[in-house]
Amino acid sequence: MDWSAAQYGKFEVERSRPAVDLLARVATEGVTSVVDLGCGPGNSTELLADRFPLAGIVGLDLSEDMLAAARARLPAADFRRQDIAAWQPAAPVDVIFANASLQWVPDHETLFPALLAGLAPGGTLAVQMPDNLDEPTHRLMREIATDGPWSGRMTDVAAGRAARHDPAWYYELLGGHGAHAIDVWRTTYYHPLAGAAAVVEWLKGTGLRPYLARLSPEETGDFLDRYGAAIGEAYPALAGGTVFLPFPRLFLVATR
Repeated sequence: MDWSAAQYGKFEVERSRPAVDLLARVATEGVTSVVDLGCGPGNSTELLADRFPLAGIVGLDLSEDMLAAARARLPAADFRRQDIAAWQPAAPVDVIFANASLQWVPDHETLFPALLAGLAPGGTLAVQMPDNLDEPTHRLMREIATDGPWSGRMTDVAAGRAARHDPAWYYELLGGHGAHAIDVWRTTYYHPLAGAAAVVEWLKGTGLRPYLARLSPEETGDFLDRYGAAIGEAYPALAGGTVFLPFPRLFLVATR
């Protein structure tokens, strides 16, 4: 599945806000090494570089398009093409930061303890993941995927995201592997967007991508037409045409 830095960046301000809120809870002092897992176009990496100006920062992503945008944005940072699921640090890291990336990585029961093990003593793991699979945005894309000529190609698309767990599950998992000062919270952001079409544009940069990747150009238009109409019904516009998009996200911060 290809990712588009340009499409993702259409809503960069909104996408960066959770990263700002996550970083505000990272209290590690004397940070010399930071890894940004799933760095995308470098918007979260830039926040980390501003917060830890003396640290060596590495950004990891699988998308060459995202990495090219990140390198153009932060030439001094070290960006590498790397699968998060297979990543292991060469040396213990002070901060491991993952903003809206680990929901695409399977087997959290193994992944999260491995990330904790990659931290230096006193280091911090900071994670934010969208928690919106039950929202109309995602429910509707699943329904449309199973109701059309493309349905036979969509049976495994929803499995592209990691199995979701509740906050208590992550709290117990992290605590059971030696983490302390564990902070878990859930925030719902309400983004004012310019109508249902803007909601579709937002999702084209993330959640819709696995579905659209299975479609021909003609089918893509049909799928998006159906999805846009359904989004318009699910998110009625306010008097001025603005649509409020609720977007819940789960945050986890833990110290080794």
